[in-house]
Amino acid sequence: MILWFTLVQVGLAVLAGLVAVGAGLIGRRPGDVTVGSLALIELLLIVQIVVAIIAPFAGNPPSGSLLEFWTYLVSAALVPIAGVAWALLERSRWSTVVMGVAALAVAVMVWRMHVIWTVQIA
Repeated sequence: MILWFTLVQVGLAVLAGLVAVGAGLIGRRPGDVTVGSLALIELLLIVQIVVAIIAPFAGNPPSGSLLEFWTYLVSAALVPIAGVAWALLERSRWSTVVMGVAALAVAVMVWRMHVIWTVQIA
């Protein structure tokens, strides 16, 4: 994984999560900002999938478990989709909070993927 790209993903996911949780707690329903931020997080996760496929061939192999990394990556890619689906099915303030929690979960998962890729010794 690439450190600066990981930091961008984590930072954006934390920002989107805090905005969505805050908006939900003050009573806002899902809107363009909250749904759009999760769509952007999903786009970055798709780019991460491409990077994870190319990185070993470019001389950046993982040092941890490849199975664990890919499990995190596929799961993280499904979390924003599930959060937005929930928000579109139940348009309440709590679905906005759920989208925020989903974004925060993605931030943690992306950081864990970085740790698996770079820090662990197989």
